[in-house]
Amino acid sequence: MCQLKAVVERQGSRETVMESVTTVDVTADGVVLSTYFEEPLTLSGVRVRSVDLLNGFILLMADEQRKK
Repeated sequence: MCQLKAVVERQGSRETVMESVTTVDVTADGVVLSTYFEEPLTLSGVRVRSVDLLNGFILLMADEQRKK
């Protein structure tokens, strides 16, 4: 089974926001993370930076870190 850990990067530090993520949806409201046994979590103000399938995590970047 392929489940991911969701990590948000803000101001140079990383925080795990959800374990065992099974579905990632990008919507107008933000990035929606789902697991088998928890309610979906919607994170606004972030974007998908990368997905590392080998190590099992998705890296989300807070909007304030976007290069202008």
